[in-house]
Amino acid sequence: MIKLSKMHKRVLALSAILPIGSALAQTDAATAQQPQLETVTVTAQRRAENIKDVPVSVTMLNNEKLDVLLSGGQDIRFLAGKVPSLNVESSNGRTFPRFYIRGYGNTDFSTFASQPVSLVYDDVVQENGILKGFPVFDVAGVEVLRGPQGTLFGRNTPAGVVKFESAKPSLDKVEGYYSLSWASHNTTNLEAAVNVPLSSEWAMRVSTLRQHRDDFVDNTYTGQANALEGYNEHAERVQFLYKPNATFNALFNVHARSTDGSARLFRANLIKKGTNDLADGYDFTKINTNGLNFQNLRTNGANARLTWDLGSVKLFSITGYEGVDNYYTRGDIDGGTPTGPGFIPFQVQTAGSMPELKQYSQEFRVESKNAGPLNWQAGVYYFKESGDGASDNFDSNTQAQTSHLLSHQNNTAYAAFGSVTYDVNSEFSLRGGLRYTHDQKDFRTVESWNVTQIGPKSVEESKNKANWDLSGTYKINKDVSAYARVATGFRAPSIAAASASVPITVADAETITSYEAGIKADLFNRRARASLSVFNYDVKNQQLTVVGGNSNVTKLINAAKTAGRGLEGEIEGFVTPDFKVSLSGSYNFTEIKDPSLYVAKCAQCTITDPIGANGLVSINGNPLPQAAKYIVNASARYNFPLADGNLFVLTDWSYRSKINFFLYESKEFTGKEMLEGGLRVGYNWDGGKYEVAAFGRNITNTRRIIGGIDFNNLTGFVNEPRQFGVQFRGGF
Repeated sequence: MIKLSKMHKRVLALSAILPIGSALAQTDAATAQQPQLETVTVTAQRRAENIKDVPVSVTMLNNEKLDVLLSGGQDIRFLAGKVPSLNVESSNGRTFPRFYIRGYGNTDFSTFASQPVSLVYDDVVQENGILKGFPVFDVAGVEVLRGPQGTLFGRNTPAGVVKFESAKPSLDKVEGYYSLSWASHNTTNLEAAVNVPLSSEWAMRVSTLRQHRDDFVDNTYTGQANALEGYNEHAERVQFLYKPNATFNALFNVHARSTDGSARLFRANLIKKGTNDLADGYDFTKINTNGLNFQNLRTNGANARLTWDLGSVKLFSITGYEGVDNYYTRGDIDGGTPTGPGFIPFQVQTAGSMPELKQYSQEFRVESKNAGPLNWQAGVYYFKESGDGASDNFDSNTQAQTSHLLSHQNNTAYAAFGSVTYDVNSEFSLRGGLRYTHDQKDFRTVESWNVTQIGPKSVEESKNKANWDLSGTYKINKDVSAYARVATGFRAPSIAAASASVPITVADAETITSYEAGIKADLFNRRARASLSVFNYDVKNQQLTVVGGNSNVTKLINAAKTAGRGLEGEIEGFVTPDFKVSLSGSYNFTEIKDPSLYVAKCAQCTITDPIGANGLVSINGNPLPQAAKYIVNASARYNFPLADGNLFVLTDWSYRSKINFFLYESKEFTGKEMLEGGLRVGYNWDGGKYEVAAFGRNITNTRRIIGGIDFNNLTGFVNEPRQFGVQFRGGF
């Protein structure tokens, strides 16, 4: 378990919570006249519950918080570092995001990569990484569940779950909203939704998103101005609610996404040798590349959620389909040309594609409605995925294709699960859950051209696993509760495609055992809310991704053990009726524990780990990639009431400490600490129905290298530039 006495010096970033609490406590206005925070309801345990009563470390983002973060047309990576212990990154731009919770994730960028953080959209898991990038619009909220969720969610959730819930249709009345923003680089973001009751039993909700950014990066090799970094994105969602009576209701959802634009821009020798500084003369608005760069993606999906209220129990059926019609991304891996910038030993241009992916899932779940102390839920789950993924290489001088490899994977899984809650008395309750899972993957090479594949051309893997969790919640009083939780999690074996130098590789299943304790409180007559959690976990056989040296390949390995520990804290509240503040933070320590584990080193960087006689690098004792020790967020909103509306000023700031890009440690492939801030000044009227605002994101124009390509030079990529814009939002 965690020894806090050894950690207190490491959590100074969280100590700023205390002054906020003191300020809240010192307000002396009459309690009854003070505004109160709304009760936050989450479904972290598959039931609607007050966030204070849930024995899980969970954060909810909704309403203005989401609107502020998304106002400038951001994709799902906007979540990176915006809540404790969460990071999101991508080497594919707006597609194929990778999630990390408590430092625990996977940098695998292969087509069929799996992750220990599950993304669930409207109760349907988005398993493949390409599906995880679906845009965030017209949502009721985003829940971040930290720690293993292997009982009730099950599918590859040992690190946690990021859960999205769309705003639902209603039978009440015609209503909706629209939001339009314009910002730097002609970035436009249009979002709208309308709810229409069709009869006394049927209602429809239509939601849409349109996003655009002009190209603004010049290609100095071709001489083309404004050649790259633009995008066009649109997504739609149509939902139908059928509610003939109080016993039964059905919710049908159809959605689609289309995106075109630049892939991630890889910049050759972006990093100054021997440091993690930007190279001298770096210019964000210019790149020197002879490779083609673009990506396009088309996805679609549908689900049906049926509910029967049978009195003593409720029965749920959730049927989901997700598909990829086309995905193609192409980029210049070496990041430059034969003339530079800097020394580039040889040229490589690659493309990844997914011609087709189909995912089906079905869950049946029954939930008790007992008035007594004992309640339960149980269910069965089925998952089926089939897809093709390809990788291609090209000659950067002629643009001719030089190789092709197409792979196919079938993944079938089924599970049975149950959970029980027992109220021992009015103050203390126990929860326990159990899930049995069978997971099978069949992987094979379908086509290969100019690739001499070594090893077998097909692999089959299957694994059975039982996971469990046990937690207790104690209500200290009506406003304060404490909890403790022990939970296990499981990720099925992963398979990576072959290349000319590496055969098909398999990473065995990984498991986690996690211990967590926390306290949650409503403070000062609900003018404030606070939570604090501490945790410790051990992962056995963690799946890791090896890239490196002079080859653009992916290889999967297992680490014997990985350890993690840390804490998370959040507080928000009203200092005065017109002044609201929030502060959150996390500390995460991760360590790979495997003295026998060595990986290939980078071609040009300065390694700081021990190097063995075989030239490989020991990663024993290293932190996990993309695992920031510290994440801190702060926001403040001041409201100036006027006769006909409200003028407001809002600022938000996020900080994360340095990160490693890869498994080994080096001076160059280490991301510096990063602080980004936002500012919003606006006016709303008619009870908040209309709002106009000016905003800025990354207002200090922080420039950071946030990822690298471990190939033949010091290639990296950077964060989003500063952005200023205006937004209008209205409702009806």
